[in-house]
Amino acid sequence: MHRLLIYSLFVCSSLAFQFPFSIPLFKSKDSADLEQAHISPRIAIIGAGAGGSSAAFWISKAKKRFGIDYYIGGRSIVVYPYNDTTFAPLELGASIFVDANKNLMRASKEFNLTLTAFEDDDSNTGIWDGQNFVLVMESGSYLKSWWATLKVLWRYGYTAPTRTKAIVQSVIDRFLGFYTPESPRWDDISVFSERFQWVSMTNQTASDFLEGNGVAPLFARELVEAATRVNYGQNVDKIHALGGAASMAASGASGVVTGNFRIFEQFLENSTANVFLNTNVKEIKRKSGTSLWTVYTSAGSQIYQGVILAAPFHQTDIILPSDLAELIPPQPYVNLHVTLLTTRSEHPRPEYFGLTSNAQVPPTILTTYEGARAGGVRKVDGAAGDAVTDPESTVKIFSEDRVTDEWLETVFGNVSWVYRKLWQAYPVLPPTSEFPPVKLDQGFYYVNAFEPFISTMETETLASRNVVDLLLHEEFGTGICGALLSGTENATQTAAPADFVLGWDC
Repeated sequence: MHRLLIYSLFVCSSLAFQFPFSIPLFKSKDSADLEQAHISPRIAIIGAGAGGSSAAFWISKAKKRFGIDYYIGGRSIVVYPYNDTTFAPLELGASIFVDANKNLMRASKEFNLTLTAFEDDDSNTGIWDGQNFVLVMESGSYLKSWWATLKVLWRYGYTAPTRTKAIVQSVIDRFLGFYTPESPRWDDISVFSERFQWVSMTNQTASDFLEGNGVAPLFARELVEAATRVNYGQNVDKIHALGGAASMAASGASGVVTGNFRIFEQFLENSTANVFLNTNVKEIKRKSGTSLWTVYTSAGSQIYQGVILAAPFHQTDIILPSDLAELIPPQPYVNLHVTLLTTRSEHPRPEYFGLTSNAQVPPTILTTYEGARAGGVRKVDGAAGDAVTDPESTVKIFSEDRVTDEWLETVFGNVSWVYRKLWQAYPVLPPTSEFPPVKLDQGFYYVNAFEPFISTMETETLASRNVVDLLLHEEFGTGICGALLSGTENATQTAAPADFVLGWDC
Protein backbone atom coordinates (compact mmCIF):
# COMPACT_ATOMS: atom_id res chain seq x y z
CA MET A 1 0.00 0.00 0.00
CA HIS A 2 1.31 3.42 -0.94
CA ARG A 3 0.47 6.52 1.04
CA LEU A 4 -0.30 9.58 -1.05
CA LEU A 5 -0.01 12.96 0.64
CA ILE A 6 -1.29 16.14 -0.95
CA TYR A 7 0.35 19.21 0.54
CA SER A 8 -1.45 22.26 -0.79
CA LEU A 9 -0.05 25.73 -0.35
CA PHE A 10 -1.93 28.92 -1.08
CA VAL A 11 0.94 31.29 -1.68
CA CYS A 12 -0.93 34.57 -2.09
CA SER A 13 -2.57 34.34 1.33
CA SER A 14 0.28 32.52 3.08
CA LEU A 15 -1.73 29.41 3.71
CA ALA A 16 -0.70 25.78 3.53
CA PHE A 17 -2.89 22.69 3.35
CA GLN A 18 -1.99 19.09 4.06
CA PHE A 19 -4.17 16.27 2.77
CA PRO A 20 -3.24 12.81 4.11
CA PHE A 21 -4.94 9.78 2.60
CA SER A 22 -4.23 6.30 1.25
CA ILE A 23 -4.70 5.04 -2.29
CA PRO A 24 -4.13 1.29 -2.11
CA LEU A 25 -4.87 0.78 -5.80
CA PHE A 26 -2.23 3.29 -6.92
CA LYS A 27 1.23 1.87 -7.54
CA SER A 28 3.97 4.40 -8.17
CA LYS A 29 6.11 4.02 -11.27
CA ASP A 30 9.07 5.39 -9.31
CA SER A 31 8.86 3.21 -6.21
CA ALA A 32 12.63 2.66 -6.16
CA ASP A 33 13.32 6.40 -5.99
CA LEU A 34 10.74 6.79 -3.22
CA GLU A 35 12.11 3.92 -1.16
CA GLN A 36 15.61 5.32 -1.58
CA ALA A 37 14.35 8.67 -0.31
CA HIS A 38 12.45 6.95 2.56
CA ILE A 39 9.16 8.64 1.74
CA SER A 40 5.72 7.63 0.56
CA PRO A 41 4.32 8.87 -2.77
CA ARG A 42 3.23 12.49 -2.36
CA ILE A 43 1.70 15.18 -4.53
CA ALA A 44 2.07 18.89 -3.78
CA ILE A 45 -0.73 21.23 -4.86
CA ILE A 46 0.44 24.84 -4.74
CA GLY A 47 -2.49 27.24 -4.82
CA ALA A 48 -5.93 27.07 -3.24
CA GLY A 49 -8.20 29.01 -5.56
CA ALA A 50 -10.56 27.45 -8.08
CA GLY A 51 -7.72 25.46 -9.69
CA GLY A 52 -5.98 24.23 -6.54
CA SER A 53 -9.10 23.38 -4.54
CA SER A 54 -10.67 21.52 -7.46
CA ALA A 55 -7.39 19.66 -8.10
CA ALA A 56 -7.54 18.33 -4.54
CA PHE A 57 -11.16 17.35 -5.12
CA TRP A 58 -10.39 15.54 -8.40
CA ILE A 59 -7.71 13.49 -6.65
CA SER A 60 -10.20 12.65 -3.93
CA LYS A 61 -12.58 11.40 -6.61
CA ALA A 62 -9.88 8.97 -7.73
CA LYS A 63 -9.93 7.37 -4.30
CA LYS A 64 -12.35 8.68 -1.69
CA ARG A 65 -11.04 8.82 1.83
CA PHE A 66 -10.97 12.38 3.07
CA GLY A 67 -11.80 15.18 5.58
CA ILE A 68 -10.73 18.80 5.99
CA ASP A 69 -10.30 21.38 8.72
CA TYR A 70 -10.47 24.80 7.06
CA TYR A 71 -10.06 26.79 3.82
CA ILE A 72 -9.58 30.36 2.65
CA GLY A 73 -8.41 31.54 -0.77
CA GLY A 74 -9.02 32.21 -4.46
CA ARG A 75 -10.36 35.08 -6.56
CA SER A 76 -13.91 34.54 -5.35
CA ILE A 77 -14.29 36.53 -2.11
CA VAL A 78 -17.24 38.07 -0.32
CA VAL A 79 -17.60 41.15 1.86
CA TYR A 80 -20.46 42.01 4.23
CA PRO A 81 -21.76 45.59 4.38
CA TYR A 82 -20.61 47.21 7.61
CA ASN A 83 -18.82 43.90 8.33
CA ASP A 84 -22.20 42.65 9.52
CA THR A 85 -22.93 39.04 8.57
CA THR A 86 -26.68 39.56 9.00
CA PHE A 87 -26.58 41.35 5.62
CA ALA A 88 -26.35 39.47 2.33
CA PRO A 89 -22.72 38.97 1.23
CA LEU A 90 -21.34 40.89 -1.74
CA GLU A 91 -19.02 39.15 -4.21
CA LEU A 92 -15.81 41.10 -4.72
CA GLY A 93 -14.83 39.15 -7.78
CA ALA A 94 -16.22 36.20 -9.72
CA SER A 95 -19.97 36.76 -9.33
CA ILE A 96 -21.65 34.35 -11.75
CA PHE A 97 -21.41 31.05 -13.52
CA VAL A 98 -23.74 29.72 -16.18
CA ASP A 99 -25.70 26.64 -17.22
CA ALA A 100 -22.87 25.39 -19.44
CA ASN A 101 -20.50 25.36 -16.42
CA LYS A 102 -21.26 21.78 -15.50
CA ASN A 103 -18.61 21.39 -12.79
CA LEU A 104 -19.76 24.42 -10.81
CA MET A 105 -23.43 23.61 -11.32
CA ARG A 106 -22.86 20.01 -10.24
CA ALA A 107 -20.78 21.08 -7.26
CA SER A 108 -23.54 23.45 -6.12
CA LYS A 109 -26.02 20.58 -6.27
CA GLU A 110 -23.75 17.99 -4.61
CA PHE A 111 -22.79 20.39 -1.82
CA ASN A 112 -26.39 21.59 -1.27
CA LEU A 113 -25.53 25.22 -2.01
CA THR A 114 -28.47 27.52 -2.73
CA LEU A 115 -28.23 29.45 -5.99
CA THR A 116 -29.73 32.74 -7.02
CA ALA A 117 -30.65 33.11 -10.70
CA PHE A 118 -29.52 36.45 -12.09
CA GLU A 119 -31.91 36.06 -15.01
CA ASP A 120 -34.75 36.45 -12.49
CA ASP A 121 -33.61 40.03 -11.87
CA ASP A 122 -36.10 42.13 -13.82
CA SER A 123 -34.16 45.40 -13.52
CA ASN A 124 -33.00 47.41 -16.52
CA THR A 125 -29.46 47.37 -17.88
CA GLY A 126 -27.98 50.43 -19.59
CA ILE A 127 -24.87 50.65 -21.77
CA TRP A 128 -23.08 53.95 -21.24
CA ASP A 129 -20.43 55.32 -23.63
CA GLY A 130 -19.21 58.16 -21.41
CA GLN A 131 -21.71 60.63 -22.84
CA ASN A 132 -24.97 58.80 -23.48
CA PHE A 133 -26.85 55.61 -22.76
CA VAL A 134 -26.57 54.05 -26.20
CA LEU A 135 -28.93 51.22 -25.22
CA VAL A 136 -31.21 50.38 -22.29
CA MET A 137 -32.55 46.83 -22.05
CA GLU A 138 -35.57 46.26 -19.84
CA SER A 139 -36.48 43.53 -17.36
CA GLY A 140 -33.26 41.56 -17.22
CA SER A 141 -33.21 40.93 -20.98
CA TYR A 142 -29.45 41.55 -21.12
CA LEU A 143 -28.86 38.11 -19.55
CA LYS A 144 -31.96 36.39 -20.87
CA SER A 145 -32.19 37.30 -24.53
CA TRP A 146 -29.83 40.08 -25.62
CA TRP A 147 -29.97 38.76 -29.19
CA ALA A 148 -33.73 39.13 -29.64
CA THR A 149 -34.99 42.17 -27.75
CA LEU A 150 -36.72 44.78 -29.88
CA LYS A 151 -34.34 47.56 -28.84
CA VAL A 152 -31.32 45.46 -29.82
CA LEU A 153 -32.86 44.55 -33.17
CA TRP A 154 -33.88 48.16 -33.78
CA ARG A 155 -30.39 49.53 -33.11
CA TYR A 156 -28.22 46.79 -34.63
CA GLY A 157 -30.50 44.94 -37.04
CA TYR A 158 -31.20 41.22 -37.15
CA THR A 159 -27.93 39.85 -38.56
CA ALA A 160 -25.40 41.06 -35.95
CA PRO A 161 -27.10 39.63 -32.83
CA THR A 162 -28.14 36.34 -34.48
CA ARG A 163 -24.66 35.70 -35.94
CA THR A 164 -23.05 36.52 -32.60
CA LYS A 165 -25.46 34.18 -30.84
CA ALA A 166 -24.54 31.39 -33.30
CA ILE A 167 -20.81 31.95 -32.67
CA VAL A 168 -21.31 31.87 -28.90
CA GLN A 169 -23.44 28.72 -29.11
CA SER A 170 -20.78 27.02 -31.23
CA VAL A 171 -18.18 27.74 -28.54
CA ILE A 172 -20.50 26.43 -25.82
CA ASP A 173 -21.21 23.24 -27.77
CA ARG A 174 -17.49 22.52 -28.12
CA PHE A 175 -16.88 23.18 -24.43
CA LEU A 176 -19.66 20.76 -23.49
CA GLY A 177 -17.56 18.03 -25.07
CA PHE A 178 -15.12 18.33 -22.15
CA TYR A 179 -17.68 16.75 -19.82
CA THR A 180 -18.17 13.60 -21.91
CA PRO A 181 -16.29 10.28 -21.62
CA GLU A 182 -14.61 11.17 -24.93
CA SER A 183 -13.00 14.34 -23.54
CA PRO A 184 -9.27 14.32 -24.32
CA ARG A 185 -6.33 14.98 -22.04
CA TRP A 186 -3.97 17.72 -23.22
CA ASP A 187 -0.46 18.82 -22.33
CA ASP A 188 -0.05 21.27 -25.23
CA ILE A 189 -2.68 24.01 -25.46
CA SER A 190 -1.68 25.05 -28.99
CA VAL A 191 -2.35 21.51 -30.23
CA PHE A 192 -5.53 21.41 -28.14
CA SER A 193 -6.70 24.71 -29.69
CA GLU A 194 -6.02 23.43 -33.20
CA ARG A 195 -7.87 20.19 -32.54
CA PHE A 196 -11.00 22.07 -31.47
CA GLN A 197 -10.68 24.67 -34.24
CA TRP A 198 -10.21 27.62 -31.90
CA VAL A 199 -7.02 29.01 -33.44
CA SER A 200 -8.94 31.64 -35.40
CA MET A 201 -10.55 32.82 -32.15
CA THR A 202 -7.39 33.04 -30.06
CA ASN A 203 -5.13 34.65 -32.66
CA GLN A 204 -7.28 37.68 -33.47
CA THR A 205 -9.25 40.27 -31.53
CA ALA A 206 -12.94 39.82 -30.81
CA SER A 207 -13.80 42.85 -32.94
CA ASP A 208 -11.79 41.59 -35.94
CA PHE A 209 -13.21 38.08 -35.61
CA LEU A 210 -16.81 39.27 -35.33
CA GLU A 211 -16.52 41.75 -38.17
CA GLY A 212 -14.85 39.06 -40.28
CA ASN A 213 -17.90 36.89 -39.64
CA GLY A 214 -20.34 39.53 -40.79
CA VAL A 215 -21.17 41.11 -37.41
CA ALA A 216 -21.69 44.87 -37.65
CA PRO A 217 -18.86 46.87 -35.97
CA LEU A 218 -21.33 48.94 -33.91
CA PHE A 219 -22.75 45.77 -32.28
CA ALA A 220 -19.27 44.48 -31.45
CA ARG A 221 -18.06 47.81 -30.07
CA GLU A 222 -21.14 48.49 -27.97
CA LEU A 223 -23.02 45.42 -26.79
CA VAL A 224 -20.21 42.84 -26.99
CA GLU A 225 -17.73 45.32 -25.52
CA ALA A 226 -20.04 45.96 -22.58
CA ALA A 227 -19.71 42.23 -21.83
CA THR A 228 -15.92 42.02 -22.28
CA ARG A 229 -15.40 45.07 -20.05
CA VAL A 230 -17.54 43.82 -17.17
CA ASN A 231 -16.21 40.25 -17.40
CA TYR A 232 -12.53 40.86 -18.17
CA GLY A 233 -11.92 44.61 -17.91
CA GLN A 234 -10.77 44.62 -21.56
CA ASN A 235 -12.04 46.25 -24.73
CA VAL A 236 -13.32 44.29 -27.69
CA ASP A 237 -10.46 45.47 -29.94
CA LYS A 238 -7.88 44.19 -27.43
CA ILE A 239 -9.22 40.89 -26.08
CA HIS A 240 -9.06 37.75 -28.22
CA ALA A 241 -12.26 36.42 -29.75
CA LEU A 242 -12.54 33.39 -27.45
CA GLY A 243 -12.57 35.73 -24.46
CA GLY A 244 -15.21 37.80 -26.23
CA ALA A 245 -17.40 34.76 -26.85
CA ALA A 246 -17.04 33.60 -23.24
CA SER A 247 -18.16 37.05 -22.08
CA MET A 248 -21.38 36.71 -24.06
CA ALA A 249 -22.21 33.19 -22.83
CA ALA A 250 -24.46 34.37 -19.98
CA SER A 251 -27.42 32.03 -20.39
CA GLY A 252 -28.56 30.65 -17.05
CA ALA A 253 -26.33 32.98 -15.02
CA SER A 254 -26.34 32.03 -11.34
CA GLY A 255 -24.37 32.52 -8.17
CA VAL A 256 -24.21 30.91 -4.73
CA VAL A 257 -26.32 32.94 -2.31
CA THR A 258 -23.66 32.82 0.42
CA GLY A 259 -20.81 33.48 -2.02
CA ASN A 260 -19.20 31.49 -4.81
CA PHE A 261 -16.15 30.87 -2.63
CA ARG A 262 -18.32 28.29 -0.86
CA ILE A 263 -17.89 25.96 -3.85
CA PHE A 264 -14.10 25.95 -3.48
CA GLU A 265 -14.39 25.71 0.27
CA GLN A 266 -16.51 22.61 -0.28
CA PHE A 267 -14.05 21.17 -2.79
CA LEU A 268 -11.49 21.21 0.00
CA GLU A 269 -13.87 20.14 2.73
CA ASN A 270 -14.57 17.05 0.65
CA SER A 271 -10.88 16.26 0.23
CA THR A 272 -9.51 16.31 3.81
CA ALA A 273 -7.02 19.12 4.35
CA ASN A 274 -5.22 20.30 7.45
CA VAL A 275 -4.58 24.03 7.16
CA PHE A 276 -1.20 25.57 7.94
CA LEU A 277 -1.16 29.33 8.29
CA ASN A 278 1.83 31.56 7.50
CA THR A 279 3.51 28.95 5.33
CA ASN A 280 4.77 30.23 1.98
CA VAL A 281 6.34 28.22 -0.81
CA LYS A 282 9.81 29.59 -1.50
CA GLU A 283 11.47 27.21 -3.95
CA ILE A 284 10.91 23.97 -5.87
CA LYS A 285 13.97 21.96 -6.92
CA ARG A 286 14.64 18.63 -8.56
CA LYS A 287 16.03 16.02 -6.18
CA SER A 288 19.36 15.14 -7.72
CA GLY A 289 19.51 11.78 -9.47
CA THR A 290 15.75 11.13 -9.16
CA SER A 291 12.47 12.21 -10.70
CA LEU A 292 11.36 13.61 -7.33
CA TRP A 293 10.84 17.22 -6.26
CA THR A 294 11.83 19.07 -3.10
CA VAL A 295 9.45 21.84 -2.06
CA TYR A 296 10.98 24.43 0.29
CA THR A 297 8.59 26.47 2.43
CA SER A 298 8.83 28.85 5.35
CA ALA A 299 8.15 25.81 7.56
CA GLY A 300 10.89 23.58 6.11
CA SER A 301 11.13 21.23 3.13
CA GLN A 302 9.48 18.04 1.89
CA ILE A 303 10.02 15.62 -1.01
CA TYR A 304 7.20 14.98 -3.46
CA GLN A 305 6.67 12.67 -6.37
CA GLY A 306 4.42 15.15 -8.17
CA VAL A 307 3.84 18.91 -8.08
CA ILE A 308 0.75 20.78 -9.33
CA LEU A 309 1.24 24.54 -9.54
CA ALA A 310 -2.25 26.07 -9.48
CA ALA A 311 -1.35 29.74 -9.10
CA PRO A 312 0.00 32.34 -11.56
CA PHE A 313 3.72 31.58 -11.46
CA HIS A 314 4.97 35.15 -11.78
CA GLN A 315 2.78 36.27 -8.87
CA THR A 316 4.07 33.59 -6.49
CA ASP A 317 7.76 34.60 -6.16
CA ILE A 318 8.57 30.89 -6.14
CA ILE A 319 12.06 30.02 -7.39
CA LEU A 320 12.05 27.25 -9.99
CA PRO A 321 14.95 25.64 -11.87
CA SER A 322 15.91 28.19 -14.54
CA ASP A 323 15.09 25.84 -17.43
CA LEU A 324 11.51 25.49 -16.11
CA ALA A 325 11.04 29.16 -15.24
CA GLU A 326 12.00 30.08 -18.80
CA LEU A 327 9.12 27.95 -20.11
CA ILE A 328 6.52 30.22 -18.47
CA PRO A 329 6.28 33.65 -20.12
CA PRO A 330 5.16 36.59 -17.96
CA GLN A 331 1.37 36.84 -17.88
CA PRO A 332 0.04 40.38 -17.32
CA TYR A 333 -3.17 40.79 -15.31
CA VAL A 334 -5.80 43.50 -15.24
CA ASN A 335 -5.47 45.74 -12.19
CA LEU A 336 -9.10 46.08 -11.19
CA HIS A 337 -10.44 48.51 -8.61
CA VAL A 338 -13.59 47.13 -6.96
CA THR A 339 -15.64 49.59 -4.92
CA LEU A 340 -18.56 48.42 -2.78
CA LEU A 341 -20.81 50.94 -1.08
CA THR A 342 -24.17 51.45 0.53
CA THR A 343 -26.31 54.50 -0.13
CA ARG A 344 -29.73 55.82 0.75
CA SER A 345 -30.09 57.17 -2.78
CA GLU A 346 -32.52 55.11 -4.85
CA HIS A 347 -30.33 55.46 -7.94
CA PRO A 348 -27.33 57.45 -9.18
CA ARG A 349 -28.00 61.11 -9.88
CA PRO A 350 -29.50 61.43 -13.37
CA GLU A 351 -27.74 64.75 -13.92
CA TYR A 352 -24.36 62.99 -13.90
CA PHE A 353 -25.44 61.07 -16.99
CA GLY A 354 -26.82 64.14 -18.72
CA LEU A 355 -30.44 63.26 -17.93
CA THR A 356 -33.18 65.38 -16.41
CA SER A 357 -33.55 65.23 -12.64
CA ASN A 358 -36.71 63.11 -12.80
CA ALA A 359 -35.30 60.57 -15.30
CA GLN A 360 -34.81 56.91 -14.36
CA VAL A 361 -31.20 55.70 -14.30
CA PRO A 362 -30.80 51.95 -15.03
CA PRO A 363 -29.91 50.00 -11.85
CA THR A 364 -27.20 48.12 -13.78
CA ILE A 365 -24.80 50.15 -15.89
CA LEU A 366 -22.30 48.60 -18.26
CA THR A 367 -19.88 50.61 -20.33
CA THR A 368 -18.40 50.75 -23.79
CA TYR A 369 -15.21 52.53 -24.83
CA GLU A 370 -16.78 53.58 -28.13
CA GLY A 371 -17.51 57.09 -26.87
CA ALA A 372 -13.84 57.56 -25.96
CA ARG A 373 -12.75 56.23 -29.37
CA ALA A 374 -14.95 58.94 -30.88
CA GLY A 375 -13.38 61.59 -28.64
CA GLY A 376 -15.80 61.43 -25.70
CA VAL A 377 -14.95 61.24 -22.00
CA ARG A 378 -15.26 57.97 -20.11
CA LYS A 379 -16.87 58.66 -16.75
CA VAL A 380 -17.72 55.34 -15.15
CA ASP A 381 -16.61 51.75 -15.67
CA GLY A 382 -19.63 49.80 -14.44
CA ALA A 383 -22.03 49.73 -11.54
CA ALA A 384 -24.82 47.53 -10.24
CA GLY A 385 -27.15 47.91 -7.28
CA ASP A 386 -29.20 45.68 -4.99
CA ALA A 387 -31.21 46.35 -1.86
CA VAL A 388 -29.44 45.75 1.46
CA THR A 389 -32.09 46.81 3.88
CA ASP A 390 -34.71 49.47 3.44
CA PRO A 391 -33.96 52.26 2.76
CA GLU A 392 -30.34 51.46 1.76
CA SER A 393 -29.01 49.86 -1.42
CA THR A 394 -25.65 48.35 -2.24
CA VAL A 395 -23.58 49.30 -5.27
CA LYS A 396 -20.63 47.48 -6.85
CA ILE A 397 -18.32 49.39 -9.18
CA PHE A 398 -15.51 47.95 -11.33
CA SER A 399 -13.05 50.59 -12.52
CA GLU A 400 -9.63 50.99 -14.04
CA ASP A 401 -8.71 53.73 -11.56
CA ARG A 402 -9.46 54.26 -7.89
CA VAL A 403 -12.90 55.78 -7.34
CA THR A 404 -12.60 58.80 -5.06
CA ASP A 405 -14.93 59.81 -2.25
CA GLU A 406 -15.63 63.03 -4.15
CA TRP A 407 -16.75 61.10 -7.24
CA LEU A 408 -19.01 58.88 -5.13
CA GLU A 409 -20.61 61.93 -3.55
CA THR A 410 -21.11 63.50 -6.98
CA VAL A 411 -22.80 60.40 -8.38
CA PHE A 412 -24.71 59.09 -5.36
CA GLY A 413 -24.95 61.93 -2.87
CA ASN A 414 -25.27 60.17 0.49
CA VAL A 415 -22.83 57.24 0.89
CA SER A 416 -22.96 55.37 4.20
CA TRP A 417 -20.28 52.68 3.85
CA VAL A 418 -17.44 52.10 1.37
CA TYR A 419 -15.12 49.14 0.82
CA ARG A 420 -12.30 49.22 -1.75
CA LYS A 421 -10.21 46.39 -3.15
CA LEU A 422 -7.46 46.51 -5.79
CA TRP A 423 -6.44 43.20 -7.26
CA GLN A 424 -5.13 41.48 -10.33
CA ALA A 425 -8.51 40.15 -11.26
CA TYR A 426 -8.16 38.66 -14.74
CA PRO A 427 -5.37 37.74 -17.13
CA VAL A 428 -4.92 40.11 -20.05
CA LEU A 429 -6.12 38.13 -23.09
CA PRO A 430 -4.56 39.56 -26.27
CA PRO A 431 -4.56 37.52 -29.48
CA THR A 432 -1.95 34.75 -29.25
CA SER A 433 -1.03 31.37 -30.66
CA GLU A 434 1.55 30.53 -27.98
CA PHE A 435 0.78 29.19 -24.52
CA PRO A 436 2.82 27.96 -21.54
CA PRO A 437 3.30 24.18 -21.34
CA VAL A 438 0.86 22.28 -19.15
CA LYS A 439 3.61 19.77 -18.33
CA LEU A 440 6.75 21.55 -17.18
CA ASP A 441 8.68 18.35 -16.46
CA GLN A 442 8.07 14.79 -15.31
CA GLY A 443 5.71 15.01 -12.36
CA PHE A 444 5.41 18.83 -12.56
CA TYR A 445 2.25 20.39 -14.02
CA TYR A 446 0.99 23.95 -14.42
CA VAL A 447 -2.79 24.49 -14.15
CA ASN A 448 -2.57 28.20 -15.00
CA ALA A 449 -1.11 27.45 -18.42
CA PHE A 450 -4.78 27.49 -19.46
CA GLU A 451 -5.37 31.11 -18.42
CA PRO A 452 -4.06 32.86 -21.57
CA PHE A 453 -6.44 30.60 -23.53
CA ILE A 454 -9.49 31.37 -21.39
CA SER A 455 -9.95 32.22 -17.72
CA THR A 456 -13.12 31.55 -15.76
CA MET A 457 -13.90 29.74 -12.52
CA GLU A 458 -15.20 26.82 -14.56
CA THR A 459 -12.24 26.54 -16.90
CA GLU A 460 -9.94 26.47 -13.87
CA THR A 461 -11.75 23.34 -12.70
CA LEU A 462 -11.45 21.82 -16.19
CA ALA A 463 -7.74 22.66 -16.37
CA SER A 464 -7.13 21.15 -12.93
CA ARG A 465 -9.07 17.99 -13.82
CA ASN A 466 -6.91 17.61 -16.91
CA VAL A 467 -3.68 18.11 -14.94
CA VAL A 468 -4.68 15.65 -12.22
CA ASP A 469 -5.60 13.07 -14.85
CA LEU A 470 -2.25 13.55 -16.62
CA LEU A 471 -0.28 13.34 -13.37
CA LEU A 472 -2.08 10.29 -12.02
CA HIS A 473 -1.68 8.59 -15.38
CA GLU A 474 2.03 9.38 -15.53
CA GLU A 475 2.93 8.55 -11.95
CA PHE A 476 0.40 5.88 -10.98
CA GLY A 477 -0.79 4.33 -14.23
CA THR A 478 -4.40 5.30 -13.62
CA GLY A 479 -6.55 8.42 -13.73
CA ILE A 480 -9.50 10.16 -12.12
CA CYS A 481 -11.81 7.58 -13.61
CA GLY A 482 -9.62 4.60 -12.74
CA ALA A 483 -8.44 2.19 -15.40
CA LEU A 484 -10.71 3.72 -18.05
CA LEU A 485 -8.88 7.01 -18.44
CA SER A 486 -10.48 10.04 -20.02
CA GLY A 487 -9.39 10.57 -23.60
CA THR A 488 -10.73 9.37 -26.90
CA GLU A 489 -8.31 6.48 -27.05
CA ASN A 490 -9.63 5.11 -23.76
CA ALA A 491 -13.26 6.17 -23.89
CA THR A 492 -15.91 3.67 -22.98
CA GLN A 493 -18.10 2.46 -25.81
CA THR A 494 -21.21 2.59 -23.66
CA ALA A 495 -23.34 5.65 -24.31
CA ALA A 496 -23.22 8.02 -21.33
CA PRO A 497 -26.43 9.43 -19.88
CA ALA A 498 -27.38 12.94 -20.96
CA ASP A 499 -26.49 14.42 -17.57
CA PHE A 500 -23.09 12.65 -17.38
CA VAL A 501 -20.24 14.89 -16.13
CA LEU A 502 -16.71 13.55 -16.48
CA GLY A 503 -14.93 13.36 -13.14
CA TRP A 504 -18.20 13.23 -11.21
CA ASP A 505 -19.93 10.26 -12.83
CA CYS A 506 -17.12 8.06 -14.13
